[in-house]
Amino acid sequence: MKGRKGLLEMLRERGYRLTPQRMMVAEAIEGSDDHISAEEICAKARAKYPYINMSTVYRTLELLTEQGLVTETDLGGGRLLYHPTGKAHHHHLVCRKCGQVTDIDASVLQHLRNELSVKYGFDADLAHMAVFGTCQNCEG
Repeated sequence: MKGRKGLLEMLRERGYRLTPQRMMVAEAIEGSDDHISAEEICAKARAKYPYINMSTVYRTLELLTEQGLVTETDLGGGRLLYHPTGKAHHHHLVCRKCGQVTDIDASVLQHLRNELSVKYGFDADLAHMAVFGTCQNCEG
């Protein structure tokens, strides 16, 4: 977390209470090197705070997402994954055949964002997304 504020500090600055449950959820998200599911967050939080439940995890994730502190991405498989927005300067290519996920730089979609703005007057939020298709290995 060097050089940027953590999720808890940003919540506190916005006037939210830092309950033990919120602290455990934020720590689980920030402690993950990759995207993390609500179930994984709950399991990590329970290791330190056994009384947390899934509904509390989901409410906290909803708050963090609404506040723009966490991104929510569907990388396939029917579950959402979470990532701090400060770490989310990338997008994903997801192969529908083998499930391989490839990270791509956010700048790749900048042209699309500009086109949508110029042609349609639409300010697209392309902060963190997945593009589904077929990878080179499966195509070929």
